[in-house]
Amino acid sequence: MDSGTLLLAATPLGDARDASARLIEALGTAEVVAAEDTRRVRNLASALGVTPAGKVVSYYEAVESARAPMLLDALREGRTVLLVTDAGMPSVSDPGYRLVSACVTAGLPVTCLPGPSAVTTALAVSGLPSDRFCFEGFPPRKTGDRRKFFGRLVAEERTSVFFEAPHRLADTLADAVSVLGEQRPAAVCRELTKTYEEIKRGNLGDLAEWAAEGVRGEITVVLAGAERAAPSDPAELVGQVEERAADGIRLKDAVAEVAELAGVRKKELYDAVLASRK
Repeated sequence: MDSGTLLLAATPLGDARDASARLIEALGTAEVVAAEDTRRVRNLASALGVTPAGKVVSYYEAVESARAPMLLDALREGRTVLLVTDAGMPSVSDPGYRLVSACVTAGLPVTCLPGPSAVTTALAVSGLPSDRFCFEGFPPRKTGDRRKFFGRLVAEERTSVFFEAPHRLADTLADAVSVLGEQRPAAVCRELTKTYEEIKRGNLGDLAEWAAEGVRGEITVVLAGAERAAPSDPAELVGQVEERAADGIRLKDAVAEVAELAGVRKKELYDAVLASRK
């Protein structure tokens, strides 16, 4: 017997009309529908005019590990399993990764029905550079850990995208200001594609002040990358090279490492080191 296929399906962020034709078809044909919230998927199916043909089971974070064996068995028996979350793409800060990993280990087919994603939607409407970006999931909940989180973004030149709960947004943006400064450009995207969609653009200081008044809804934050630092004077970097060389690193390797980090030409830095030794 041929095995079934796990279908990862992106669901609308808010407007049901964003559902793909393939998602509608899969809802009506899959033998098993694993949903983060069974009520939401039934409401979505109703809005799309389709009735789930298969068994609808819950698949949220707390039951991922317990549900996986049953879903793997269904796949081995040749059934199609459709995995959906409340909104957007499964596995992207939503349930799905563990099941996909288990399927890969078991050699079971996995494919995707692409569609809406809050990450790329927010990036597109933010007005910030989108040629290179990184997704950071959810920031830590504790202030100390959250400031370390932003500390790792101090020199990040790519645009960063992350999610946040509305009741933590004000504290998160306040921590971002304390680490990154008030002037870093950003955008807060609230209730994307929904009736009360709102995109607030500005610097972190202004956005933190706005969020302090209270915010509701699903939140995606887009943060501009750090400005590229001007190349250093090679003579100022000689000490860093010598420190690495003193630790046993070959001079050429030490020069290459420091030059890459500082954005200077290796030959210029190498010549500066040799000149300092004379």
